[in-house]
Amino acid sequence: MGLELAKMELKMKDISGSKFNEVNAEGMDFDNVNLSKTKVNNTNMSGMIVNDVNASESKISNANLSGTSIQNANMSYMKVDHVHLFGTEFVNIVLPKDGDGNYDPQGNYKPIMFNNCNLTNMEINDCNISGLKINGILIEELIKNK
Repeated sequence: MGLELAKMELKMKDISGSKFNEVNAEGMDFDNVNLSKTKVNNTNMSGMIVNDVNASESKISNANLSGTSIQNANMSYMKVDHVHLFGTEFVNIVLPKDGDGNYDPQGNYKPIMFNNCNLTNMEINDCNISGLKINGILIEELIKNK
């Protein structure tokens, strides 16, 4: 594909409804841009850095996210379905604290659930497991009665 070089610098422009097809957009810099309802298909986003982003209600499918790092994120009510997680680490997972936008002083949070999962060789280390149930069995009680 022979591409015409066309560097653009847009500031304070409304380009809503624009379409980009067969375009090389490597190294672009978006700052303070509203991309809501934008569709991205068949795209190489390897090495992409996304900071200070509201991606609520987003959908990512048929994606290679190996080696991806997600930090300081609110992933409440997120659904992860049919995903390979070998070698994946969940570290410092917490409930909201006083001052967080989704903090509930009564602690009324929807439970975190793993359904129909293969958790072979899974380890849980140094975690608060109060209320943790596996197939309806309260794990705290199981450990106490051991």
